[in-house]
Amino acid sequence: MGLGIAIPGPISVSSDIQGPDDTETRQILVLSNPIHTDIALPADPDVLKALSFVSAEGLELDYPGVFWVVVGWGGRSFYLETPTWADLKPGPVFDALTWDRSVMHVRRSGTIPFEQENVRALELNSEEFQSLLEGVQDSFQIDESDLPRAIKDASYDAHDIFFPAKGGFNALVGCNTWTARMLRLAGVRTGIWTPLPSTLNWSLDFHGSG
Repeated sequence: MGLGIAIPGPISVSSDIQGPDDTETRQILVLSNPIHTDIALPADPDVLKALSFVSAEGLELDYPGVFWVVVGWGGRSFYLETPTWADLKPGPVFDALTWDRSVMHVRRSGTIPFEQENVRALELNSEEFQSLLEGVQDSFQIDESDLPRAIKDASYDAHDIFFPAKGGFNALVGCNTWTARMLRLAGVRTGIWTPLPSTLNWSLDFHGSG
């Protein structure tokens, strides 16, 4: 696991090269809990436009008090059936350890205190931010009409929604490796294998990100 943290994965955008329109920076957040990470995108007009299909499917993102759009990728059974640790059941755990279909989880959020231990802020230039946004968009599975469609009646509360995602899920190549891959699309250097939130954050520390 140590090598997975230290050996950098390939990045798609060089954070050392800035074009004439890349002087503006955009802030994103990496949110962690003991087993899972999400990426919080600012609820700016370009983000709301890129994720307009989420609003069309029933979760209005241009909503009073929304400052962040939080996105994450994970195993369908575990994600949908385990909103809290009290809901943990053997079936979803087994699916996560073997193989499961994947889903995208989208949550609208108000202000997020940066000083919290589980919040990590990263600065991206405009090109890096666009690459990240395109990577997030491309993680959603589309139907025959070329649009993502929400999973019916799948949510924790009134402020989140689930969609089928591309790719299969297991614990070795799971939500935290997806987060790391999205960050690498934005030119943020991470280790090539970061299966846990702790290993992803150690990797970001090791490579001097954030």
